[in-house]
Amino acid sequence: MENKSGLNYSCEAHLTAIKSKRYVKPHFLLQGNGPRAPPAQRFKHTNNATCIDQDCFLPLNSCSNAVRTVSFCKLKRRATCLIDEHKKGWENSENSVETRVTLFVALYDYEARTEDDLSFRKGERFQILNSTEGDWWEARSLTTGGTGYIPSNYVAPVDSIQAEDWYFGKLGRKDAERQLLSNGNARGTFLIRESETTKGAYSLSIQDWDDIKGDHVKHYKIRKLDNGGYYITTRAQFETLQQLVQHYSARAAGLCCRLIVPCHKGMPRLTDLSVKTKDVWEIPRESLQLIKRLGNGQFGEVWMGTWNGTTKVAVKTLKPGTMSPESFLEEAQIMKKLRHDKLVQLYAVVSEEPIYIVTEYMSKGSLLDFLKDGEGRGLKLPNLVDMAAQVAAGMAYIERMNYIHRDLRSANILVGDSLVCKIADFGLARLIEDNEYTARQGAKFPIKWTAPEAALYGKFTIKSDVWSFGILLTELVTKGRVPYPGMNNREVLEQVERGYRMPCPQDCPTSLHELMVQCWKKDPEERPTFEYLQAFLEDYFTATEPQYQPGDNL
Repeated sequence: MENKSGLNYSCEAHLTAIKSKRYVKPHFLLQGNGPRAPPAQRFKHTNNATCIDQDCFLPLNSCSNAVRTVSFCKLKRRATCLIDEHKKGWENSENSVETRVTLFVALYDYEARTEDDLSFRKGERFQILNSTEGDWWEARSLTTGGTGYIPSNYVAPVDSIQAEDWYFGKLGRKDAERQLLSNGNARGTFLIRESETTKGAYSLSIQDWDDIKGDHVKHYKIRKLDNGGYYITTRAQFETLQQLVQHYSARAAGLCCRLIVPCHKGMPRLTDLSVKTKDVWEIPRESLQLIKRLGNGQFGEVWMGTWNGTTKVAVKTLKPGTMSPESFLEEAQIMKKLRHDKLVQLYAVVSEEPIYIVTEYMSKGSLLDFLKDGEGRGLKLPNLVDMAAQVAAGMAYIERMNYIHRDLRSANILVGDSLVCKIADFGLARLIEDNEYTARQGAKFPIKWTAPEAALYGKFTIKSDVWSFGILLTELVTKGRVPYPGMNNREVLEQVERGYRMPCPQDCPTSLHELMVQCWKKDPEERPTFEYLQAFLEDYFTATEPQYQPGDNL
């Protein structure tokens, strides 16, 4: 049927075919019960996209479900007409809407966690129906026709640079190097990220190799032209980043090597278990299945488990009486809002005793166990310093948020794949009600990690966390050795008050020990900030190297 403006409409499958100029199957029939058209009579669609579905018998002009209330036609299944010609003639309608449809493409596979979610595969395309839920969007798949919630960081606009496998967005220089040098990547593995130093510019990071350095990463600044183009060297300019990548994939043209393959992107972290637990994150105990015990501490256990039978999580179970459920829930409200790549994400809680704390799962367990008994025993100094830098980055975020950890040590750092380190249990120490712990001198209290003003007078600040970080550095370089070997807690308190500081551990560089001593200054205000510690450790091995390779020498 034609409308009064003489425009033709199609059903949903036709519209998809028209937009993509390809065959679409399955065909979603919205109207009609007439006979099927024989193959010779199948209908040609706009842009010569032909529907070859065996069940298709609707001609382009047979859909009567289009309505004139918006500037593009809407069908009964909320399918949106994507034909530009359909908007013509309605420009001056009092009911017209200026909205344009932006399609999104899946960057990863995703398995639905609840009945409200939508499973999808990488490459699937979506129309976004509602994006008001923050990290979760309601979407309709143009592949399956299904609707449901999808995590917003799993998709990107079609044909945007965000949809490219090689684009990593806001990724720091050190994290770029960490990703490129892991997972057995070969020379020529690359990624493009936003520049940390120049707004609107990008950085190209490439894994290289030579006899002297072995595997290492080189960075090239991609500058932006006034007219919107891009270049590394002024002699080779490109309209798009895609063209730049294509050019340097065919030839090195002055780079350390040609671009071979994009760096593997790990799955992005979700900050919530589902759209429903985003705001209501007290969950029923029955929704958790405890599968494997990972550790047993003074105040409870840590388990690997699943939530809702679909999602792997870590569950910390606290012994009854460890802390007040009311105080815990109040603190958890703050902990839930702390979101950083180097902090273990709090997902949900069971606030009735025994209290359950549900967080993201980290595959390698605690840093202490990793160093003493796991893969960490064979790590060299560059890896250990990098892990320290990651902890400092997470603590710098806690510092910016005016929060305090209170119990920073290797036992409370968790390790994942590719030597990723994240801080756990931040803020919980304040809530522990055990008398032997709150006395601050009992066997359960971590005296050897605690700044003297905190151990003696209860003055916990971000500067007492800095002291603890200095002790954590000794754990790293000694592969998990207990601090102050041969001394008990009382002796440690007495000796530290007299000015004693641990000597430089064996095989530890003097410059790193000097950093530890700075963290152990008697006056808390003389101790460095975590911002400084992060910068110092991230640049520990690169301070004498240029930040970027010289592009104009290409």
